[in-house]
Amino acid sequence: MKWLITGGCGFIGTGLIRELLAEGGHSVRVFDSLLVGSRDDLSLVAEFTEGDGAAPGAMKDSGVELIVGDICDADACLGAVEGADVILHLAANTGVGPSVEDPRLDCVTNVMGTFNMLEAARTHGVGRFIFASSGAPLGEVVPPIHEEMAPHPVSPYGASKLAGEAYCSAYKRTFRIDTVALRFGNVYGPGSVHKASVVAKFIKLALDGKPWEIYGTGGQTRDFIYLGDLLNAVRLAATKDGVGGEAFQIATNRETTVLEVAEMLADTMEEAGHPRPTITHGEKRLGDVDRNFSDTTKARERLGWTPKMELKEGLRKTVAFFTEK
Repeated sequence: MKWLITGGCGFIGTGLIRELLAEGGHSVRVFDSLLVGSRDDLSLVAEFTEGDGAAPGAMKDSGVELIVGDICDADACLGAVEGADVILHLAANTGVGPSVEDPRLDCVTNVMGTFNMLEAARTHGVGRFIFASSGAPLGEVVPPIHEEMAPHPVSPYGASKLAGEAYCSAYKRTFRIDTVALRFGNVYGPGSVHKASVVAKFIKLALDGKPWEIYGTGGQTRDFIYLGDLLNAVRLAATKDGVGGEAFQIATNRETTVLEVAEMLADTMEEAGHPRPTITHGEKRLGDVDRNFSDTTKARERLGWTPKMELKEGLRKTVAFFTEK
């Protein structure tokens, strides 16, 4: 397959590229602004060429190509997509905190950026479009969250991802593009050097000898999904028949408090020979929901997907990656 991956220099994108190259038979074009991921990050997983962002032409039949461009630039999106079989749309303004600080930027990047990519897919006849969403569109509901719940986003980030899901639904039903929205849980794992979410953030702080600050009591819950399991879901979403226009919760169906994962991670850091970090508590963040974990029944039944990695072992693998790096 010919894959166009927006934000492909980031954590999830480079992880997928590594898998695709190991399997063989795929070509990849990365479309990335390089505001978070970098050429160096991409070079760790693949040898690549860099194309002309103004006129990239059709995708090649093999290899990895980088096109530097912004999803907010409609013309750049249109050029980047030519020749793709499937688009994996990862590029976004991510996280609740940044969306609260600058809701306009969050809207323009996540809503118009997704619209631009869908329009490019429609123009070039791309058959499959995978949208990286999250549980944030559902807002403050009693978990486990599932696909039939009515969305009531709490944060601007949740609102922007809900808008993206809505456009995906419209482009399936109006233009017959097989869009698939994957609502990722809290993704962690090796390679997450630029992530600001709890696991990667705490490991980096610990290696710098700094304390960990938990927002609020730490009783808020999340559903932590290992990168390898998530990539399996992405691969299935790209190839499974009969899932166009659908949304899927991609998580573990396990509820873990932030304090529990912090304590588990502190144990893992000690086992790896690092000093045990000090844990402090700050104010609860605006826009954060108290409980969040997913019912993954639909993903199991429709995609044939189940997560495999236990949290403790996944944390060990992640700490080992950061320690070696």
